[in-house]
Amino acid sequence: MAEISLCMIVRNEEETLARCLDSVRDAVEEIIIVDTGSQDATRDIARRYTSKVFDFPWRDDFSAARNAALEHVTREFWMWLDADDVLDGPEALNRFKSDALDGLDLVMAPYHIAFDKRGEPTFTYYRERILRTAKGFRWAGAVHEAISPRGRVGYADFAVRHQKIKPGEPGRNLRIYDGLRRAGHSFSARERYYYGRELREAGRLEEAVQELESVVRDRSAWLENRLGACVDLADCRLKMGDAQAAARALSESLALDAPRAQAACELGKLFLAAGNLSAARFWYEAALGLKEDARKGAFVQKDYSGYIPLMQLCVIYDRLGLRDKAEAVNEQAALLKPGDPSVEHNRRYFQDLRER
Repeated sequence: MAEISLCMIVRNEEETLARCLDSVRDAVEEIIIVDTGSQDATRDIARRYTSKVFDFPWRDDFSAARNAALEHVTREFWMWLDADDVLDGPEALNRFKSDALDGLDLVMAPYHIAFDKRGEPTFTYYRERILRTAKGFRWAGAVHEAISPRGRVGYADFAVRHQKIKPGEPGRNLRIYDGLRRAGHSFSARERYYYGRELREAGRLEEAVQELESVVRDRSAWLENRLGACVDLADCRLKMGDAQAAARALSESLALDAPRAQAACELGKLFLAAGNLSAARFWYEAALGLKEDARKGAFVQKDYSGYIPLMQLCVIYDRLGLRDKAEAVNEQAALLKPGDPSVEHNRRYFQDLRER
């Protein structure tokens, strides 16, 4: 059976590192940990699991640190995790190693990065997770680093959960991107996309618009990044007080590919805010029928094709006088999120209407 080296970079991860390593230790044959400057007990915790703990001076480049870990790999395959990741059960990974890994060069696996109150994933996409050492894969990108799939690619059923317990360093990613820009770095389309998102989060909207528009226009950019840029661009335009420009940005996403549920919901929100109930109803009903496939590269946020349009349609149907339909979609939302406060509020509202 194929053997795997786990490669990690860490810094001040004493609160999460043991949880991560406990979840994966029975599914890998080697653990390699590169520390980029911890000032807590991270190194001591790491040494409880492996003797292969190395130091790497942090230089605002995640790829450089991750690639340093790869220099120490001795097994046929390697995989990566962040310290606040948890392997969703080693049994599934061990089965995959036994049944499918030998014939592959790169394995894409589900990555759950957001959860509801019950712990159910609400945001999932596939990421490169296990890679064949002999193929020479290397990380690229100082921030939001990634590896382009090539060779024999397979899709796994084991998943990784990204479970933060504390916020990251404020402004770190934007600081790195700004530094690259000042240094004259030529941004790839993917870097422009994430730089635009960081600018948007920081409230630097004019700069964000410039970066995001360049991604939307760039036919060489990854489709999902172009679609995401349309949604982010619409958000920027709306915050700048231009709802028409926001609608145009969302409409551009419809020209790129089949509608995505998030874009449909955002269009519904724009029409609802403008008082156009029929148009809002159309887009929220459309969102309910859009089921994206993470295996095809989509960033799947399932609330946009379920809970969110159901709750908005509850409001719209009620305003249109369609009380039975309004109550029915509220109950559909209750099946998705039992005990949800908004659902319960609506139930009391409909009960009050019946009593009156």
